[in-house]
Amino acid sequence: MEARAQLVRAINEGQQAGIDRQLVTACPYPAGDLRRSAWVRGYTAGRRKSEAGRTER
Repeated sequence: MEARAQLVRAINEGQQAGIDRQLVTACPYPAGDLRRSAWVRGYTAGRRKSEAGRTER
């Protein structure tokens, strides 16, 4: 898989984990892997979406 596609996939996976309110330690990528940073970025965005959805109800 192309490197860019791997990063996009990691972002999307992290975002879904954040929306699902999983722990950040659920990240499947090891330290030092660029996909880990991408996953955490997505996770942060997903948590924000999750929190925003909770306050709108």
